[in-house]
Amino acid sequence: MKAGGLVVLLGLCHGVSSVIHSLKYFHTASSGVSNFPEFVAVGMVDELQFIYYDSNSQKAEFKQSWMDQLTRDDPQYLERNTGYYLRAQQTNKVNIETAKRRFNQTGGMFIHTHTHTHTHLIILYLSPHL
Repeated sequence: MKAGGLVVLLGLCHGVSSVIHSLKYFHTASSGVSNFPEFVAVGMVDELQFIYYDSNSQKAEFKQSWMDQLTRDDPQYLERNTGYYLRAQQTNKVNIETAKRRFNQTGGMFIHTHTHTHTHLIILYLSPHL
């Protein structure tokens, strides 16, 4: 059933356009760094920051006004992400303490950064009737 609908849709299409988008998340955990939160998380789409969290505020916040539409469609989005970042903050704190013990480091600065990237190809089929 779905395949048949796709064939009909493709038959109506006039042109094809594709766009590649990147989605990146950066997590940085630190210990012993003054004037810097113990944990910071940043989400970026196409090199544009859209979400931010740090251990001082312990709250995820949007950095782009177009993300407000997401909370209208999914009111729990920020709360869910805040919970995710809080758990990541706690996990990274344990990881830093474990690394400090393993390397016999009792003081000084320690920074751990984790990055993950997703690249998405979006293909749009354009109809001449639109």
